[in-house]
Amino acid sequence: MPFVLDASVTASWLFPDEQHPAALEARRRTLGESVLVPLHWWFEIRNTLLFAERRGRISERLTSVALDQLSRLPIEVAPQPNDNDVLALARRHHLTFYDAAYLELAFREHIALATLDGALRAAAVAEAVEVISGD
Repeated sequence: MPFVLDASVTASWLFPDEQHPAALEARRRTLGESVLVPLHWWFEIRNTLLFAERRGRISERLTSVALDQLSRLPIEVAPQPNDNDVLALARRHHLTFYDAAYLELAFREHIALATLDGALRAAAVAEAVEVISGD
């Protein structure tokens, strides 16, 4: 069954000092399941890597390696959501529009959400969306 992947989990995969059981479980699931992401995930990940370079956390070479590794995963960009649906979730749960887009996608597709963000996780639980955990 596919699942929605957010940037917090993806970042955990890319930075060894950010390992988390839920992120490891999501990574394991990519071996047999497809992954859906909203369009902005593509930009978020690249921006995260760029800022990590600027802070001296990783090198340009490691950014290239990380992007190559991500390109090998079964990640599919989902169609654009309905603005009103995302806005409603963002307002109801006090989320950013970006985070609400992950939740809306999981809700719309009736699939699990992989996130390490506490507010997004709480909103998913409130909306009866399964959250991938490392338990």
